[in-house]
Amino acid sequence: MTNTNAPSPCIILIAAVAANGVIGVANTLPWRIADDLKRFKVLTLGHPIIMGRKTWESLGRALPGRHNIVITRNPGYCAQGATVVASVAAAIAACANEETAFVIGGAEIYAQTLALAQRMELTEIHAEVIGDACFPDFNRNAWHELVRESHVNPAGLAYDFVSYQRTESEAS
Repeated sequence: MTNTNAPSPCIILIAAVAANGVIGVANTLPWRIADDLKRFKVLTLGHPIIMGRKTWESLGRALPGRHNIVITRNPGYCAQGATVVASVAAAIAACANEETAFVIGGAEIYAQTLALAQRMELTEIHAEVIGDACFPDFNRNAWHELVRESHVNPAGLAYDFVSYQRTESEAS
């Protein structure tokens, strides 16, 4: 039985997003940005990470130092080193006693959790890329930009680390 009075963690979506919204191609990242991976690790270490089955499979293993939670509709799915749940609600319940939980993908899970998120930590990549997975469109008026740091990687790819805080509901 789930405790409906349990506190909910602050839900934070974390993603690297191209200018055209692409976040992935063929279940991989369409870029390799070392500083983005370092930032991801620093921000998520010690916190639960919520992901869909495809994202889990693309990682190939549980990410250490984090409670890995995998959402899948397959009731018999086994993910060694992770908690497997059937829904976003069950994933959030699995980390109810935590202050913060990060949603790390993929596209379907981002779409299901956008309305629940209080923050977003995005790497906004200044390039359009071909891909088959996209970050959901969101009402930028419902979010306040807290911090923006501009960077260029050694290959010349420009990107920004951006922190957003929700100011109002997406429907507004």
